[in-house]
Amino acid sequence: MPLARRANLAFSHGEGPYLYGLDGRKYLDFLAGIAVCSLGHAHPYLVKTIQLQAEKLWHCSNHFRIPDQEKLAERLAERTGMDCAFFCNSGAEANEAGFKLIRKYFDDSGKPERFRVITVEQAFHGRTLATLAATGQEKYTKGFEPMVDGFDKVAYGNLNEMRAAITRETAAIMIEPVQGEGGLRVASDEYLRELRKICDEFGLLLFFDQVQCGVGRTGKFCSHEWSGVKPDIITFAKGLGGGFPIGVCLSTRQAALGMTAGVHGTTFGGNPLACAVANSVLDIMFMPGFFEHVHHVGVHLRGQLSQLAAEFPHIIMEPRGRGLLAGFQAKVPNTDIVPQLRANGLLSTVAGDNCIRLVPPLIITETHVDEAIAIIRKTCQEFKASV
Repeated sequence: MPLARRANLAFSHGEGPYLYGLDGRKYLDFLAGIAVCSLGHAHPYLVKTIQLQAEKLWHCSNHFRIPDQEKLAERLAERTGMDCAFFCNSGAEANEAGFKLIRKYFDDSGKPERFRVITVEQAFHGRTLATLAATGQEKYTKGFEPMVDGFDKVAYGNLNEMRAAITRETAAIMIEPVQGEGGLRVASDEYLRELRKICDEFGLLLFFDQVQCGVGRTGKFCSHEWSGVKPDIITFAKGLGGGFPIGVCLSTRQAALGMTAGVHGTTFGGNPLACAVANSVLDIMFMPGFFEHVHHVGVHLRGQLSQLAAEFPHIIMEPRGRGLLAGFQAKVPNTDIVPQLRANGLLSTVAGDNCIRLVPPLIITETHVDEAIAIIRKTCQEFKASV
């Protein structure tokens, strides 16, 4: 089905933060499979993990214990402060599991009328019917009506609207601490702390979708760590497998009390191969200094983008994002900029609010940032010359 707007470009192989095209060119990859290849391409440790696990066991189903899955659950729980984990294959599946958990929690609590989830404008939570409804953007929902009921939307960052939207049917608040698709907008730490207070006041569950902004991308393993807030539900995917499909819905034990045998399930989720790879990703990320490095490089990227904004005010409006979930809002169509960046050797993608999104592998250095900035500068010069 012609569902993707594919560039006329294919790759033969990758190494670290670079991809090599069949056209013979080398590209600096600041797209990383849309924030997926968290450790770059062909990382030797991940390659070895896949080779060894492929020789042993790929799949056996969740009818049996999977030791690597248990190990991964324990490590994620310890790192996030959560208690329970449900493994799946994607971010959308992880969010769906979160929605079911919310409804089951309140149903088991004798409050089945509480099923509605408040989300925010410009959110992106996935492309299944329920995650589309949670996303609530017309460009994604048009043609798929009627929407799944149970989602209410308020302005991002507006606490007054958030409080006004709460009714006797409200069960949870769901938010991306840093929006990726929605325009690289960062929720302030104070805003996240206030959301926790609101949830405690009204007996709601707090749900952080960190499919894109989690797993180290902001310079902390969880993007909400900057605020000190503890949610009730967290979802990860994308970078957790370093390129291999895996997702997870994590929750507190209290929130997951209703998730008993037979209530929910998965065929492929948490299989031995996916969990072996994810554990290897954590082996690298949990090494001393890894997240500090991501933060440091992210600060450098932000500073360089600020300089470009001052240099090309007719092209770049403002830098956005946090850590290595970054980019800038443009004054010319972002759909024009991305192909030109690619032609100059830098892979990127668009985001909401006419933004350019830069989500490189987390292993990049300041030198790679400087290389990317040089390409962006060249591209801005070309656009300026054509204006």
